[in-house]
Amino acid sequence: MTGAIYAEGLVKSFGDVRALDGVDLDVPEGTVLGLLGPNGAGKTTAVRVLTTLIRPDRGRAVVAGIDVLKKPNEVRHAIGLSGQFAAVDEYLTGRENLRMVGQLYQLGARDAKARAVELLERFHLTDAADRPARTYSGGMRRRLDLAAALVVSPPVMFMDEPTTGLDPRNRQQLWEVVQELVAGGTTLLLTTQYLEEADHLAHDICVIDHGRVIARGTSDQLKARTGGERVELVVHEPGHLEPALGVVRAFGEGEPTVDRHTRRVTVPVSGGARLLAEIIRELDARDIEIDDIGLRRPTLDDVFISLTGHAAEETAEAPAPRQEAAR
Repeated sequence: MTGAIYAEGLVKSFGDVRALDGVDLDVPEGTVLGLLGPNGAGKTTAVRVLTTLIRPDRGRAVVAGIDVLKKPNEVRHAIGLSGQFAAVDEYLTGRENLRMVGQLYQLGARDAKARAVELLERFHLTDAADRPARTYSGGMRRRLDLAAALVVSPPVMFMDEPTTGLDPRNRQQLWEVVQELVAGGTTLLLTTQYLEEADHLAHDICVIDHGRVIARGTSDQLKARTGGERVELVVHEPGHLEPALGVVRAFGEGEPTVDRHTRRVTVPVSGGARLLAEIIRELDARDIEIDDIGLRRPTLDDVFISLTGHAAEETAEAPAPRQEAAR
């Protein structure tokens, strides 16, 4: 039995660019899948296919038990979508935006009004409810957009980089909302470049690059693939970098990485605190002065760089379609 979100062999090309190259996904009901990848990897294109915004060239997709290609209108009534950019009417107030979405979903006027009041309170927008959305901050617009996606309490939600550009406080507030939704049984597919966000929210993670899923698993499983612990040190002077590299190479389990701008050296190791003490003694014996040194586990940043060979840098994404599906 497939999950609440299921995709098999999705292929989508835009001219000579193959945005999706055989993507498979399976998200169990009531869980969060984090879809990671740099810009241009195919994350947004996958979301557009699953939310009926575009049709794949090949492949199959089922959302909330409904075939995306055969019954797109039924899929739209079963999902919520919060895209990369807040899709709100800037000339309407927050309250009017939510009532309008409710009426588009064919809620009665009274029900749409009541639902708008409930969502404005839930997303801490009551004080700004009767102000035009154009006067909202970026974080307020994102919260209003997410509230609009939840007007009909959909069983399946898609969030495409929902916290891009938000300050830490607003990001934390949205994380809390996501956790409440999932605790209530909502299934969520979340695309993000904030690896901390995926680590915090996702039950499972798929890493996608060049239109293909290149790794999947829990956060801990993916971290385990990159090896064990790391020793990270910062030398006091740039001239100490090369001698420090010589020391850590002798103790490490792989080739160290160097950030010359920050004078930072990182190397995978095994041996824990005992090995760290030995490295410190050797650095001291060679008069290599350090500003900081520590032992840490791999992060999702390490996983991402290990798998893709680069950080989440800006690259070209497939062109956006001109028309968006109704919420």
